Amino acid sequence: MAAFWNRKHRDPAGPLDYHRRIWLQLTVIATLIFLYVPITTLIVFSFNDSRRNIVWRGFTLKYYEKAFENTELMEAFGNSLTIAFVTTIVSVVLAALAAYVLWRFRFPLKSAYEGAVALPIVIPEICMGVAMMAFFARIGWPTDLPWPLNLSQITIAHIAFSFPFAAIVIRARLESFNRELAESARDLGASEVRVFWDIVVPHMKPGLIAGALLSFTLSLDDFVITFFTSGPNTVTFPVKVYSMVRFSVTPEVNAASTVLIGITLILTAMALWLQNRNNMTQLK
Repeated sequence: MAAFWNRKHRDPAGPLDYHRRIWLQLTVIATLIFLYVPITTLIVFSFNDSRRNIVWRGFTLKYYEKAFENTELMEAFGNSLTIAFVTTIVSVVLAALAAYVLWRFRFPLKSAYEGAVALPIVIPEICMGVAMMAFFARIGWPTDLPWPLNLSQITIAHIAFSFPFAAIVIRARLESFNRELAESARDLGASEVRVFWDIVVPHMKPGLIAGALLSFTLSLDDFVITFFTSGPNTVTFPVKVYSMVRFSVTPEVNAASTVLIGITLILTAMALWLQNRNNMTQLK
């Protein structure tokens, strides 16, 4: 017992691992504080009964009432939700098809095609916004369309920006697919479309959910591309909040931002629940 005690305390690896573990825990805690303290502060001061965010005057819900009574803010919020939903649906469909083609087939210039799909991810977002603005101005895209067609310019730009992110997630999911299942289905007479719909798509479901959540989030909170492609009658929620923040950061802005954070958290929880449910179904 004494020999074991001496060997344990003389071993330099023990204290070294202990100190590494302590530094790792401190780093994780500091990172979490850096990420979530500003968000927590924003949420807390959305209930502040004061026009000044630096002074706490008491609890109130009146700024949430003001935010919901702000017609322009609610209209911008509705525009953002409409654009995000359409962007999510189209982006996931395009991403699933692109990921499947890149995973399933071999064709000339495949590497160039993969690079072209990932290009919107690597280029600066401001360059993407300027390019989309120049493109719509060049083709003469109409800006006096009725709602929701007047949001088509922003929606197209968001789709072009969002679907590569979803494609990468879905492509990563397809890498774990057992190709022998598809080959067995073809040997039994299943067509390519039937194999894709009945075998590949169920396997892609977690990637589809993750890609949809990613596309929705990117579209909902995008500012730079929206700023360059929006018009005077197509203001979105981030652009409206920016115009409000230019004068001062009020609890009304904090309340609107808190609602947006809440929607994002609810959608994330729903996506995780659906993904866990799908995993449990596969295990059964």
